[in-house]
Amino acid sequence: MPPRLELDVTFGARRPWAPRRAEFARWAAAALADRAPLPRACAGRVTISIRVVGAARSRTLNARYRHKDRPTNVLSFGGAGKMPDGSSDLGELVICAPVVAREACTQGKSAAAHWAHLTVHGVLHLLGFDHDGRGDAQKMEAREIQILDRLGFSNPYVWPDA
Repeated sequence: MPPRLELDVTFGARRPWAPRRAEFARWAAAALADRAPLPRACAGRVTISIRVVGAARSRTLNARYRHKDRPTNVLSFGGAGKMPDGSSDLGELVICAPVVAREACTQGKSAAAHWAHLTVHGVLHLLGFDHDGRGDAQKMEAREIQILDRLGFSNPYVWPDA
């Protein structure tokens, strides 16, 4: 049984477009409900925070935590883990609305498809997945493709001619 998701969504930016809370909840829940085993800390109730930001805030955070002085599409920050009440604080995603819009346009994707991909991608990072090595990247990408397919989105790594 998938964990019960408690999602906190805040908007520091909504332009050019950002999904509604219900869409984020559906995408994050799909990543948590994936058929592959989840970490033990994800049993029961799981809390995730999503913060939608503008380019300036994304750039500041990316410079501080990744030492890259430019805005980025999504940053993930691990949470406190298991809480005294039995729930799990999985962490926070910071998603940059202008970068997502630009990438979706460049890649010839719908904004919703790209937001869904980055939400699923970020949640998988919070679950411990990474793409630092070739093998890890292949596993993570395969999982993303499967989750997004179940959500009705095409493979995010195959870009139509833009």
